[in-house]
Amino acid sequence: MQQREQYTKIEDFLGDESFRQWILEKKDHEAWEEWTLDNPPRAKLVEEARMWLLAMKVPNTKPSNADIQSALADTWSKIDATEKESGIQSSRLRLTLWLRAAAAILVLGLLLGWLYLRTGTPNTPKITYHTLIEQNAEGLIEQTNNTDKPQLLTLSDGSSVLLHPHSKLSYPRSFGTKKRKVYLSGEGFFEISKNPEKPFFVFANEVVTRVVGTSFRVKAYADQPNVEVVVRTGKVNVSSNQLITKAQNQEVILLPNQGVRFERQNLAFHLITDLTQDEPLTQNTSAIEQLSFEFTDVPVAQILKTIEQAYLLDIDFPKELLKDCYLTTSLSDQPLPEKLKIICESIGSTTRYEMNGNKITILSNGCE
Repeated sequence: MQQREQYTKIEDFLGDESFRQWILEKKDHEAWEEWTLDNPPRAKLVEEARMWLLAMKVPNTKPSNADIQSALADTWSKIDATEKESGIQSSRLRLTLWLRAAAAILVLGLLLGWLYLRTGTPNTPKITYHTLIEQNAEGLIEQTNNTDKPQLLTLSDGSSVLLHPHSKLSYPRSFGTKKRKVYLSGEGFFEISKNPEKPFFVFANEVVTRVVGTSFRVKAYADQPNVEVVVRTGKVNVSSNQLITKAQNQEVILLPNQGVRFERQNLAFHLITDLTQDEPLTQNTSAIEQLSFEFTDVPVAQILKTIEQAYLLDIDFPKELLKDCYLTTSLSDQPLPEKLKIICESIGSTTRYEMNGNKITILSNGCE
C-alpha cells in the first residue's frame, strides 16, 4: 500500500492493476477496503475511480490519459453548474449527486465513443443485400441455401453458381439485352458464360464485380466487416458501388490467383497478389477452386468424377458403354453446362445430358 499513499488523481488508480482486480474481481478486498476507509478524502477519490472503472467496463475500451482528462474537465464543469444552481450545502448529498452525474456522463460518453468507433462516422454508408434489391426494378428470383453444403444454380445465360450455405442469390428469369446483373448475400463461386457484348455484374454489399466470362468467388455476408473477391480464371474488375460517394468508385483489376479485400468500415480496397500468404482466403478455398480441369488422354469416367467432386453433385452414366472412352480437353474456363456439353460432344453425336438439381444423367450409346 506504500505506493498508493502517493495517489492524488483518478488515473493513478486506473493504472493500478491491483486496484482494477479489486473492483472487477474482488481480489484483496479487505486490505483495499480498510485502506480506503482510513481516510475520508481518499475514500472519495477511490469511489470516483471505481465509478470510472465500472463505466469503462461497459464498452470494454481503455481511454487514453488525454481522454480521461478531457472527460473529467467536462464532468466537473457540469457538476459545478448544478451545485451553483441548486445551492446544495450538504457535502454528502453533493458527493452523491456528483457520483451519479459523473457515472451517467461517463457511461454515455464512452458508449457514444465506442459506437462511433464500431460504426464509423454517421455519413459512412452501409449497403446490404436488401438495399440492393430495393434499388432494382426488375422482377427477381431469389434462391436461398438453407442446407449445410453448396447448392448448384444454373442461370438463363448458361452461367453456373455454387451458392454456399446460409447465402442468397437474386437474379432475373432472363437477362436484359445490355447487362447481366445478380445480387448476392453470403458466398458464391461463379462461372460466367462468355459474352463480351453483355457484361456480367455481381452486386454484393458495397462491392460490384464485373466480368465478361471467367470464374471467381465472392464472399459478402451482411454481418461481416469485409467483402472478398478471389479470381480463379480470367480477369475481374472490382469496384465500389456507385451508391457510395465517399469511396469515389475505386477500382481494382484482378488476374488469376489474385484477390481483393474491401473493408466496409473504411471503404478501402486491399489487393492480394499472393493468395498463399493470406490464411483467411486459403482457408475458404473450395474443391472447385483447387481441382484441375485440364485433361490429356483421360478416361471419361475420371473426368466425370472430377466434376462430381468439384460441384458436389451426382453423375449417373453408362459405365460399360463409356469405359473405353478417353478425352483430351480443357474445361478450366467454362461454367458447368458448357463443360457437360463439351464432354458429350466429344464422346459422340448420340450423347447428351440431363440436369435435375444436383443430379446429372449422361445418356449415351458409347464412344464414336
